[in-house]
Amino acid sequence: MADAPVVFRKSKPKNVQRSRVSTPDAVESTGDGQTADVEDAEPPSVLATKLKKKLKTREKPKSRLSFGADEEGESEVFQVKKSNLSRKLALGQHPASAGHFKPAAIDLPSPSRSGSSVRYDAAYLNELKANTPSARPSMPEGDLSYDADMSMVEDSLPQSHMSSVIDLSAEPELETAIPSASAVQVAKEKRERLRTLGTSNTSEDYISLSVSKRSDFSQGPHPESRLMREEDELGDADDEYAEYTSAQERIALGKKSKKAEAKKRREELNELIADAEEVDEEAMEWEQEQLRRGGLRVSETLEKAPKPTYKAAPIPPITPIPTLGAAVARLTTSLTALTTSHQQNTATMASLGEEQLKLDVREKDMREMIAKAEDKRSWFAAFREWVESVATFLDEKYPGLEKLEDEQVYLLKERADMIAQRRKAEDEDDLSLFLGTLPQAVSAGDEVDDLGRVVPRANPAALRRDRLDARNKRRLLRRAGGKAQNNEEEGYSTDSSLPPSDAADYQTALGRVVRDGKAIMSDVQAEEFKNPSRGLGKWFGEWRTQFSDSYSGAWGGLGMVGAWEFWTRLEILGWSPLEDSRTLDSFSWYDALYQYSRPSRPDDRDEDEEAEMGPDGDLVSAMISTAVIPRLCKLLEGGAFDPYSATDVRKLTDLAEQIELSVERSNLKFEMLLKSVVTAFQLAVTSTDSIISPYLALNQPRFDPEAIPARRRFLTRRYKLLQNLLQWRRYTGERFGLGQLAQNLVGSDMLPVAEGGWEVGGEESMRKVAELMPNELIPKSLKT
Repeated sequence: MADAPVVFRKSKPKNVQRSRVSTPDAVESTGDGQTADVEDAEPPSVLATKLKKKLKTREKPKSRLSFGADEEGESEVFQVKKSNLSRKLALGQHPASAGHFKPAAIDLPSPSRSGSSVRYDAAYLNELKANTPSARPSMPEGDLSYDADMSMVEDSLPQSHMSSVIDLSAEPELETAIPSASAVQVAKEKRERLRTLGTSNTSEDYISLSVSKRSDFSQGPHPESRLMREEDELGDADDEYAEYTSAQERIALGKKSKKAEAKKRREELNELIADAEEVDEEAMEWEQEQLRRGGLRVSETLEKAPKPTYKAAPIPPITPIPTLGAAVARLTTSLTALTTSHQQNTATMASLGEEQLKLDVREKDMREMIAKAEDKRSWFAAFREWVESVATFLDEKYPGLEKLEDEQVYLLKERADMIAQRRKAEDEDDLSLFLGTLPQAVSAGDEVDDLGRVVPRANPAALRRDRLDARNKRRLLRRAGGKAQNNEEEGYSTDSSLPPSDAADYQTALGRVVRDGKAIMSDVQAEEFKNPSRGLGKWFGEWRTQFSDSYSGAWGGLGMVGAWEFWTRLEILGWSPLEDSRTLDSFSWYDALYQYSRPSRPDDRDEDEEAEMGPDGDLVSAMISTAVIPRLCKLLEGGAFDPYSATDVRKLTDLAEQIELSVERSNLKFEMLLKSVVTAFQLAVTSTDSIISPYLALNQPRFDPEAIPARRRFLTRRYKLLQNLLQWRRYTGERFGLGQLAQNLVGSDMLPVAEGGWEVGGEESMRKVAELMPNELIPKSLKT
């Protein structure tokens, strides 16, 4: 269709509102006789000229409403604003333009027709009315929107071209009644009255130009305006094209989201690569079809291979007949090369075979190493678990053992204090007889017991007489029991002996300590915890046998001794080397460690010979220095050793010699043992000095028949102490100041007492002392 405007002339007065009606209605209204006479009176060319002049001089309309207010001017024109669809139909580009329009069926005036041939008579208008559908074409059910752009504006279109907008191919529906001019005028007046009165436009008589109501949509921030802003539109371009603009993509921040994003990106790349590598048969067919349509064929694009031409084979030149020598030489050379290659291949095969054998051996060794490593790991895991169980056992049992050991030391100390108090009382009694009695301190008041009674004070003379009677009774008992000789001198009857009742109580308490020590293991049922030879000896023996390198590097023997110390101390609990006849080699731990230190070997056939020492050395000496010597030091310092007892000195010397076989004399632990013995001698000499000093300062001798035997008893006890001291000095040598200690005993304690009774036994006692002491230790005062 052409885009020329269709122009109509209005014959209504100026105060009549303009109405937008369809072109067929306007044409039909002219057919009623109101404008037809005017158009018949004037030719179409004159009308067209007048309309063009008027269009040039007319003003812009003030309102675009369908039924606007009164406008000034004799006539108005309006233009039909066509949509894109109508323009396509006019250009013939829409598919519907070819099927719907049938210009042969309707005889419409053509634009190319001359103006003189066009006639608008009544017959032509009736025919046009008959062929024009009276109702709007039916619209699809889904398209309910109203296109405001399709409304007509003041620009007019020619009558001949307006018919192209109408679908003439549709079936004409039933005719509808066309309202008369009076009905239209009444409707307009009613509409103007309602507009003037401000009545709502939702009245039933109001004819809306829009299919939908404005209230059905959002009015925006300015409901009084009909302009639509871009931001008020429903929907957003970002939402519509979010798939192509990456508006919905999110930045991955977490570790899991980053991992999922990377995985998704890899999948997309793989899909693109697969799509690029995939051969699309349909696309190939389409390309071939396009090439075929363009006049190119695939077979023509391929270059035809040229036909092969026959060429005769060239005739070789004449070669001379080979001689025998050249052939033999050539064969000899080939044979030599083959022989050399064979030898090289043979040597290579031999070397490869040897290498294969070495690899097999190495593989076997590696498998054995892996198996050994696995066995070692599993064994050490079990060993570690067992060691942890032993540690738990020791943590539970050690406190009870240490408590019993302290109790034994307490019993020894209590016994030594009783003996020392008795010896001190006897010395004070003897000194009082030949040097005088010390003055008694005057007490502030009487002593009262718990019931408030006054305790009578003891008479020193009566107490001295009672102690003398008790000493005589002890001597008689010793002689009756055969423990003392008939010619025994005075003073020897006090050697570490307790009264029978006290001795019985001491033995009972010591036996209770031993029983409590055995009760520590009463709740133990496992044999490997009862007997360390089956527990510690077994595990550490396997460690030494199977993994000797790690055993030696970790000092496994010393570790076993540290764990075995509990059972050793438990076995020697209650044992005093100066009272008990048992020696160190009589204990089970001594024999077990001795056997462990000397493992038996398969090649040792002679059972009489002693086995060689193992890699651990002598573990017996380690146990003695670790557990036995510290225990002996505590016993000796607690009172187990009596410096006045020759028996104790003799037993102690034997014990030290036995320990010396396992522990060197220069060992620090052995020196600690010797120091403990010297400390006991120093305490005895110091106690003698503290007792005799007040009496020597008093020096008030009196005539008493008992003074002479008392002096002899005192000097005899000191002589016994000096004898034991010098005997221990002969074993240890001049260490820890033993010689100086002996000189102090003779010069400070014995010689002043002997000089007071030189004629009554003092000279005899000091001559015996001079004979006993070495010449370098005899004091000068004693020599003179």
